[in-house]
Amino acid sequence: MTASPVRSAAPLPLVVLYTTRERARVLVRAAFPRRRARLMLTRTAEELEQTFRGVLVDAAIVDLSAAQDDTWRAAGLAREFPSVPFYGLTTLRPAEAPALAQCAALEFADVLVESVDDGIQRDLVLRQAFSTRFAGALSEPPDSLALETPLQRSAWRSIVGWGGRPVRTQLLADSLGVTREHLSRTFAADGAPNLKRVIDLVRLIAAAELAKNPGYDVRDVAEVLDFASSSHLSSTAQRIVGTKPASLARLRAVDLVERFTKGHGRSRG
Repeated sequence: MTASPVRSAAPLPLVVLYTTRERARVLVRAAFPRRRARLMLTRTAEELEQTFRGVLVDAAIVDLSAAQDDTWRAAGLAREFPSVPFYGLTTLRPAEAPALAQCAALEFADVLVESVDDGIQRDLVLRQAFSTRFAGALSEPPDSLALETPLQRSAWRSIVGWGGRPVRTQLLADSLGVTREHLSRTFAADGAPNLKRVIDLVRLIAAAELAKNPGYDVRDVAEVLDFASSSHLSSTAQRIVGTKPASLARLRAVDLVERFTKGHGRSRG
């Protein structure tokens, strides 16, 4: 007997806006309603940086109107956190041409133009969001994991949709319309790895991606991915892929999967 399907989406993408203008706040709030995304507002570069260190940010928007020194400190965070797409928000006045050139130098993902891109702003931003790109890159499970049944592959896609955040087995089971016991048992059938270990593997793949950002240290990565502590991240890395968290930054997803399949996919005992 299986549980009734329950709609259970991954966390909404988090977009952070840096601005001191009320008009910009109104425009961006309209573009990102609560049912489609989470929006955080910051007024200083310091607030923006602290947001990056506290939660997993999917995209950042920097208001370029009347750009001042603090604006460029905020924009400069694009170099510290290159895994996250940065967008400029502009009125596209001739005087803003130098600001656009600076955004290009900082490798911003794009520039949003007020009154021109208002209707498509959300799509422009969310299609490049960290969680969106993460899930897209891992949409098909690696062959070495032997996840071949429809249930296994659906569970995998649900897991990567969380972008490295923790997800409970019960929540996955509810979203797939099965019981937790059935999901755990059938996921690990025919030599496939344990479900909980695969969840941890995906979290470590996300941790490795974030660790490549100059602005993050191990403690920051543990914080934004909701590990209990940096020690918890360390013990998970040792148990799942046999490495220290300090080594994650130099490892690719394929490297982590290879380490995982060499004896770390199932619990011992």
